[in-house]
Amino acid sequence: MDKRFGLLGRNISYSFSQGYFTEKFKELGLTGYSYVNFDVQKIEDFQEIINSTKGLVGFNITIPYKEAIFPYLTAIDPEAKEIGAVNVVKVVPNGLKGYNTDVHGFKESLRPHLKPWHTNALILGTGGASKAVAHALKSLQIPYKYVSRTASSGKIGYGDLNAATISKHTVIINCTPLGTFPNVEQKPAIPYQFLTDKHLVFDLIYNPPQTSFMKHAQAQGATAVNGHEMLKLQAEKAWKIWNEN
Repeated sequence: MDKRFGLLGRNISYSFSQGYFTEKFKELGLTGYSYVNFDVQKIEDFQEIINSTKGLVGFNITIPYKEAIFPYLTAIDPEAKEIGAVNVVKVVPNGLKGYNTDVHGFKESLRPHLKPWHTNALILGTGGASKAVAHALKSLQIPYKYVSRTASSGKIGYGDLNAATISKHTVIINCTPLGTFPNVEQKPAIPYQFLTDKHLVFDLIYNPPQTSFMKHAQAQGATAVNGHEMLKLQAEKAWKIWNEN
């Protein structure tokens, strides 16, 4: 019987996952396996896809549906529930079960780059991906603050970022889509001039491999990492979930 997998998102023709899993099926000699993009403009449209896709085993979720998917799930893995965001769904006998493998992907791709002075972090953006990042930082015992367009309780506004704040927070993670292909000139509005060689910046974006955010940080001597390794790690964990009995 054919087995179907996919990626649920909006405007996702650039997707890493489709190429990654198609290659994986080929390497493993899995015939009858396919991975497709479920590109929907609104979350409500995805129900029709679920109903009409024969042999669906599971799917990944990307921007902007990592939180919007919750009402459609019949079960949620405890960690995903705690995080408040789902990026992997498995078809189970009584419906759909949600998981979060972003935490694992981010944590394990950040860990090799951490130095003793990387003691505080800024998370740029407040969507589903940022929740997974926050959860991973908590488990690594790195205190963090969110940066948002508008300041509120527990969130710093971009306009409030100054030399002292940037100096204190030596890990900065971009969880916004700013800079994703084709809008490669865009970048988060942080004061890059205050970055130093003590800073580690991590961009969850992988296309392009070097974003404008990363380039501007590197120009100040900072270490910059993109989201490619994170994606590979979370994809492998998703594959494991889909194949567990």
